[in-house]
Amino acid sequence: MPVHNETISAAFEDVNALIVEQLRSDVALVEDIGQYIVEAGGKRLRPRLALLTAAALGSIDERHKKFAAIIEFLHTATLLHDDVVDVSSLRRGRPTANAAFGNASSVLVGDFIYSRAFQLLVSVGNLDVLQDIADVTNRIAEGEVLQLVRSGDANTTEQQYEEVIRAKTAVLFGAACFGAAALSGAPRVQCEQLREFGLNLGIAFQIIDDVLDYEGDPKTMGKNLGDDLAEGKPTLPLIHALQHAAPADAAIIRRAITSKDSSELESIVRIIRECGSLDYARDQASRYKNKADTALAQLDDSQHKSELLGLSEKAIARAA
Repeated sequence: MPVHNETISAAFEDVNALIVEQLRSDVALVEDIGQYIVEAGGKRLRPRLALLTAAALGSIDERHKKFAAIIEFLHTATLLHDDVVDVSSLRRGRPTANAAFGNASSVLVGDFIYSRAFQLLVSVGNLDVLQDIADVTNRIAEGEVLQLVRSGDANTTEQQYEEVIRAKTAVLFGAACFGAAALSGAPRVQCEQLREFGLNLGIAFQIIDDVLDYEGDPKTMGKNLGDDLAEGKPTLPLIHALQHAAPADAAIIRRAITSKDSSELESIVRIIRECGSLDYARDQASRYKNKADTALAQLDDSQHKSELLGLSEKAIARAA
């Protein structure tokens, strides 16, 4: 997802430099894992949302750049912890930090990055944004626990699935837009409209992420197909297929979820394709994408607004 505007590109480079600077530590292992994470790259979609929101509302200042780095730190810390919980071995095309450095190191460095995010957030000096990020971080933690509770539960409903992805993924998208708007001095109503944009974009993004676990290209995605199944995650394609598959096929999916076993992945991909479950999930992602776009209706037209709309389009059209 390239950034074409020169103003955004310059700010984005400043954010990347700030991320590297803020990962410095007197403890060598912290810097080693921090550098390992930075080198892995990634879309940096959440800080990009913060910068584009600020630009769409007028201009980007140093507080917005710090805030964008904070959002990326929070996301990175959750990934470090997630990979330990999920026993993941591959992310962005290379071994996860826990695979390379061990679980204990990943958890502790994740804690370091969380705390560094809040140190940086205090320096931004906006109590409303501090309160919002504190609440959002707590909600993300609840979402991760909720996902753990749902793991292996083949009776998970679509509503329960949405509750999980809203908390563990979408709220940070929403916070990126809300915080940037608040730092720009936007009225509260507009800040909340922009949060709605981010929330719905985040839900659409996660649904597509779950679709790609069954039809993506591992080389493009940088992770293994069927990882969600191996972790017993009842994602939307599986939930839909369980409701529409023949009893024998539904039993295969149910067994895979409850036993957290991806050995029958090929059969399960066949079943969810035959049931139209991947198409259904993509349709749901499009529905949330449209809700996201509607939330931007009150924002003045500009190149930056167009880029925000472009991000929502790419979120559902992506292959990785």
